[in-house]
Amino acid sequence: MKKRTLLASLALTAVLAACGKSEPAATAQAPAAPAPAAVTKIVVGLDDNFPPMGFRDEKNELVGFDIDMAKEATKRLGMEVEFKPIDWSAKEAELNGKRIDVLWNGLTILESRKQHIAFTDPYMANRQIIIVKAGSDIKDKAGLAGKVIGVQESSSAVDAMKKEEEVFKSFKEFKQFGDNITALMDLEAGRLDAVVVDEVVGRFHVAKKADTYTVLEDNFGTEDYGVGFRKEDAELLGKVNQALKDMKADGAAAEISKKWFGENIVK
Repeated sequence: MKKRTLLASLALTAVLAACGKSEPAATAQAPAAPAPAAVTKIVVGLDDNFPPMGFRDEKNELVGFDIDMAKEATKRLGMEVEFKPIDWSAKEAELNGKRIDVLWNGLTILESRKQHIAFTDPYMANRQIIIVKAGSDIKDKAGLAGKVIGVQESSSAVDAMKKEEEVFKSFKEFKQFGDNITALMDLEAGRLDAVVVDEVVGRFHVAKKADTYTVLEDNFGTEDYGVGFRKEDAELLGKVNQALKDMKADGAAAEISKKWFGENIVK
């Protein structure tokens, strides 16, 4: 009797154990991340008072060398482009705050800027030239000692001059302006002794007033222009970079350059 009871108990335990087992739960599959939407439009941030790279014509329309370059590149990529004037001194904040997608307006490639933004390959070389009034006694950088010098705020000209510490410290005063045109107006009015500016911009203005301004042979060095992107937008940067390469190869960039500069100065 005890034996039968023991056997019955063992059988019941086995049944209960079998009932208590649960099948392993199917591993939950996380839904696949949606593919990023294809970029169909880019917003270009620019200084709209930076001729001939980007400025407003007599009809108040945005025109310029970089405007034409951006239009051609985005056309090839099948993208829409919008041009948005920004405070150029806050350009990196505008870009990384995603209020614009790229900086395309005579943007100098600097090591300090590479810490915050990514660049395409250079598409143009540029020098920081010194403009004085016609007839000025200033003949070179050494002649800037004791003088009042003007420059656009947050431009690469500021960095270029500060690199030459001895020359920079010799200035009587260093004035920064919201744009180059205002600085050149102050030079013409006699409130400045010289203006340091991107060559592509300075030559454009000097050509319009050849009797008013003189460009010195001396300068504050050569630099390269590139298009600036957020660091995480590597794919978009790559596409625009390739479009620029294609434009150089097939002559489209040269034609745009000849339109604005009279010759091909694309790098």
